[in-house]
Amino acid sequence: MDRHSVKSQVVDHQTVFTQWMTEHEKLLRHIITGFEAKISIQDELFQEIALNIWRALPNFRQDAAVKTFVARIAHNVLATHVAKAVKTIKADQDLSTISMEVEKDERQPTPYQSLNQSQRQQKLAQAIRQLKLEQQQVITLALEGMSYQEIAEVLAITTNLVGVRLQRAKQVLARMLEAV
Repeated sequence: MDRHSVKSQVVDHQTVFTQWMTEHEKLLRHIITGFEAKISIQDELFQEIALNIWRALPNFRQDAAVKTFVARIAHNVLATHVAKAVKTIKADQDLSTISMEVEKDERQPTPYQSLNQSQRQQKLAQAIRQLKLEQQQVITLALEGMSYQEIAEVLAITTNLVGVRLQRAKQVLARMLEAV
């Protein structure tokens, strides 16, 4: 391979990378927000994901959707981040100690229902971060509008397992948000 073709290949990678990052930045930021609350760490994770996408670009096979490819890389980075955080930091709040059996008057809105849209989104993001990793993954991708098939491809699991994990995540989130 001569110098010109190597340079051309690098330029092509840069163009593709820039295009992918532009097209999928919102998706990546939403996924990151589902796993990490601190903005400074979110920015670091975004950079780490971008670096991993750059490194993986030469291995991209055309048989996969770019969205799935990018999301899979993001989830691998975030799964590693969460695993490290679990080893070093205990959860701020032990959800198992929260009583889910509080009687509520059905005529009154729950505290969650009385929040404005922005507050609801914050509470939902906080609740998602407290889910098990496997539940965080499916719920975050589902909220991004991915189909069961796309989620299955990103996480390398079956579509049936996506459905099971998603249903369990929804049930846990519903209980957590009722207790808000």
